[in-house]
Amino acid sequence: MKEMINKRYPATNALLLVTMLLFGTMQVLRFGEATTAQTIYDFGGLYGRIVKLDPSQLWRLVSPIFIHIGWEHFFFNSMTLYVLGYQLEELFGSRRFLLLYFLSGMMGNIFILFLTPDAVAAGASTSLFGLFGAMVVLRYSSRNPSLQLLSQRYIALLLINLVLGFFNPEISLVGHIGGVVGGALAGVFLPPLADPYLFSTHQKRRVFLLYIALAVGLIFVSFSL
Repeated sequence: MKEMINKRYPATNALLLVTMLLFGTMQVLRFGEATTAQTIYDFGGLYGRIVKLDPSQLWRLVSPIFIHIGWEHFFFNSMTLYVLGYQLEELFGSRRFLLLYFLSGMMGNIFILFLTPDAVAAGASTSLFGLFGAMVVLRYSSRNPSLQLLSQRYIALLLINLVLGFFNPEISLVGHIGGVVGGALAGVFLPPLADPYLFSTHQKRRVFLLYIALAVGLIFVSFSL
């Protein structure tokens, strides 16, 4: 059964495996100090001020997706990825799901770089909120009743989690909003397998260029500030 699941959801399982391996390595190598800002940064966390001083650190716009601060953070995001990942990987297909996950997370981290460069940030929530954002797009664009019903549930979860973020200063609300924006845009040019012609080729191209322009623009302005 396990082998069948791995073959059916390779992207989600790969993301979970990398996340678990990195978290376990942090606990072993930095026992007792795994939640410090220095450890988070050393293992790939985002610290905007350093990235702005050294553009070679732009890889940190992706790496924080796999880094987590403490056991609660790790378990919550891993379980969310497990539940959402299996469902959405089947909906979008492994390749599109993986692209959606990374593009959402990267946009969330770009928002953090632009708006809160003094924060040391990490976590898969930028990507997870992007999955919510993509489903919001489906809710208001797809005519497929099944997709609309499924997407409606995700909208409720998105709103609940955004509200909770307002009351927790340790949560990067900026990163979550950026993830939603990235996921909503990516959801247009990476449509679900069940409705591949949801958007025209022209619409997909325009939104893809919008994503690129927004990402590059925010990074450029961040380096200019």
